[in-house]
Amino acid sequence: MEASYVRHVELFGFEKRSFPSQHYVYMLMVKWSDLSEKLIYRTYPEIHTFHKSLKEMFPIESGEIEKKDRIIPSLPAPRWLISEKSPETRQSTLSEYCHSLINLPPHISRSKQLTNFFKVRPEDENPPALNPVKRSETFVVNKESYRGNVSEISGPIILDTYRVIADFEKTSKHEINLHTGDLVEIVEKNPNGWWFCQCEFNRGWIPASYLEPLDGPDEAEEADPDYEGEMHVSTRAYKAELEDEISLESGETVAVIHKLLDGWWVVRKGDETGHFPSIFLHKAGKREIYEAQRTNLQGQKPPPRRSTIRNAKSIHNKSRQRLSQDTYRRNSRRYLQQKGGRLAEPRKNSKTAAKSPLRERKNQDNIPEQSTSGSESELKKDAPVIPPRPSPELILERCSDNTCKRVSIHRSNSGSSK
Repeated sequence: MEASYVRHVELFGFEKRSFPSQHYVYMLMVKWSDLSEKLIYRTYPEIHTFHKSLKEMFPIESGEIEKKDRIIPSLPAPRWLISEKSPETRQSTLSEYCHSLINLPPHISRSKQLTNFFKVRPEDENPPALNPVKRSETFVVNKESYRGNVSEISGPIILDTYRVIADFEKTSKHEINLHTGDLVEIVEKNPNGWWFCQCEFNRGWIPASYLEPLDGPDEAEEADPDYEGEMHVSTRAYKAELEDEISLESGETVAVIHKLLDGWWVVRKGDETGHFPSIFLHKAGKREIYEAQRTNLQGQKPPPRRSTIRNAKSIHNKSRQRLSQDTYRRNSRRYLQQKGGRLAEPRKNSKTAAKSPLRERKNQDNIPEQSTSGSESELKKDAPVIPPRPSPELILERCSDNTCKRVSIHRSNSGSSK
């Protein structure tokens, strides 16, 4: 299976941050070959450092040997003194650079170094802690003035439009205030239930439970339940607040059987099922759990459930159909029973198969097997079994005619001698 590669990059704007010190980060929307879209943040020095490493990896294509062979685009070095207009003037340069970079031959545009640079980092999903004194400022690209540079970076990107079903008041600077009936464009759908959206010139995170698609209540992107389950570990304790939720302590292993877009996944623990915030779940594995615990220290919170939203007003007559926990438990129990039956059948067949040809060949004399029990059988398991000596009648019954004649002659001679 071919690994995913970057096929589209769009510059959305830049953000002025004051923590840990004042600096600028650029907002890049990366579209991958598997149709996923991720929003990442990179500083200009980071981009330029990546650019230098790319030149070192491909000296011919960067013109280090022959200038006429250069195909890697140029990128000005960062300045020591940054003015207020520097990030804005660099937007056009970065747009052209990303456009040229993605259109390079596959051995460069799909190289491991380029792919790793555009991958989502933990700090992209969990921005650094806020400075209580200074607030960060976000500057969005003016599409009118940058239409020639931004919208044609490597192909148009179409964003889904959703409607807000209730007033939402932000609780952090990374979120935005929205009102019932507002239409927003979805930039990123994070599995934890927080979606990054834009409304006019404002951008920020909002719970997916406050949004509904325009064409209908049923969300086609939601996958069907997988009752086999995917093993995850809880990285933070959570106590159930509603009847259809489940309480877990930190470090418990559960099977995720249904991943829902609102970030509240259905998990199975033994015979019990319930909704649990996916923001507190990570795939089982030492490295993944360590990363989860490290990033969860940044104050993440689960999005609200749709059932807890007051004064929700939907434009659809029929609400979303959700499975009950009884249905999840019943279907899960049925699946596990069927899986157990399928596993027991091969074991049964393997036992009979092990007995048939080899055992019959070893036991051609129809000598009954002696059963042993306990530790005695375990000690004799690997030792060969010595069968008892067959009787003369049994030998004569199964031997050839020549042997029978010789035995009869031997008996007659022995009888006459006596």
